Amino acid sequence: MIDHLGLQAADLDAAAAFYDTVLGALGHRRMMDFGEAIGYGTEQPSFWISRQQTGDGFRESHIAFTAPDRATVDAFFAAAIGRGAEVLHEPRLWPEYHEHYYGTFVRDPDGNNIEAVCHRPQ
Repeated sequence: MIDHLGLQAADLDAAAAFYDTVLGALGHRRMMDFGEAIGYGTEQPSFWISRQQTGDGFRESHIAFTAPDRATVDAFFAAAIGRGAEVLHEPRLWPEYHEHYYGTFVRDPDGNNIEAVCHRPQ
């Protein structure tokens, strides 16, 4: 449903290192790098990070990345904590969302709530 999404990063280098690692665990890669903006995806860049340019202050964003299976959610979590991410919720089932919702939530270097989720039974 979303064509692409972009976030501004206070420290683009830290954000790029984080997303290179955790999105790599989900099978995505850095596809475009313009120095001030970096695009990630598989066939086309659908997630972008760029240097913060809109002044001071912060509003937390929540982004959920789809994982094909629970093992990939676990790999995302391991990659994130390996990069020093703050753990919001370790990987687990979230039956309040639906029976097979398996997800994990971490904070990226800018404090955004980043999730990996699998909607399949396994």
